[in-house]
Amino acid sequence: MSSLNNKIRILKWLALVTCIVMFLATFGGGVVTRTDSGLGCGREFPLCNGKLVPAHTVASIIEFTHRSVSTMAGLLSIASFVGFLLYMKHRKDLQLFSLLTLLFVIIQGAMGALAVVFSQSAPVMALHFGFALIAFASATMMTLGAWKEHADSRFNPRLPTVPVNLGYRNFIWLSTIYTYIAVYSGALLSHSVIQKVVNLGGIISPLLLHQLTSGLLFVVILAVGHYSYRYHPNHRDIRVLGVVAVALIMLQVVIGISLLYVTRPEIYMFVVLAHMLAIATLFSILCYMSYRVWQLSPDRNIVRTHTQRT
Repeated sequence: MSSLNNKIRILKWLALVTCIVMFLATFGGGVVTRTDSGLGCGREFPLCNGKLVPAHTVASIIEFTHRSVSTMAGLLSIASFVGFLLYMKHRKDLQLFSLLTLLFVIIQGAMGALAVVFSQSAPVMALHFGFALIAFASATMMTLGAWKEHADSRFNPRLPTVPVNLGYRNFIWLSTIYTYIAVYSGALLSHSVIQKVVNLGGIISPLLLHQLTSGLLFVVILAVGHYSYRYHPNHRDIRVLGVVAVALIMLQVVIGISLLYVTRPEIYMFVVLAHMLAIATLFSILCYMSYRVWQLSPDRNIVRTHTQRT
């Protein structure tokens, strides 16, 4: 048992390091986009302007650093997946999260390489950030699950006896999906500005699309916080996650308003990055909430309670 606990402890720290590096890779992608450094290494991959070490220009250093951090994220994702596969056979959910982390790191890395070698449209480049977001969310869920598993291995866990309402569960799932759509619209706007895309197929502008989706998202997250806190007194984690989600969406509003008044380019860039990272964290929180309400679904709760009694 002690040997197993040691392995779980190592895995929880490995998952945390993977999540942190994934966060840095997501941040680095935003820096590359906002500084227009995507071609800092030319149209070559994995070399940087034909060299292993980049030239001493700001754009090449930014792009090369992002590639290095993304590569590290990929290696850590492989290590995490193998670790959970070997030493947490009883946690299929954590194995799935580690697999999703690895898969989406590979997908977004491949899309990044293709974007360097071949020019990509704004919608395709927005997907690159979208896949990076899923990789970060998967790493977050893997990390939170691993830390809880380690805590449960040291103390006798108390299974929840009160399930969540099916309507609430479905609402959280739909809110998570819609948040991803809203985030995609923001990434689409960012890449459209860079590529000077005025409208999407002559129908709607990227700015108007983002404004509409963001306004509705604000209302949706307020509802998530309200129903999470008011109607789930027996589930402290659900209430805390709901409050955090509302705090993050309020922070998004403050950052969004500040974007209208910031005029200095260097400050504006960091405000935009803060905007991006706040929404990435919000999406990760909602993904974990989606997982928790699935665990607390009435049908699963009945099965677990019956198993515990027998």
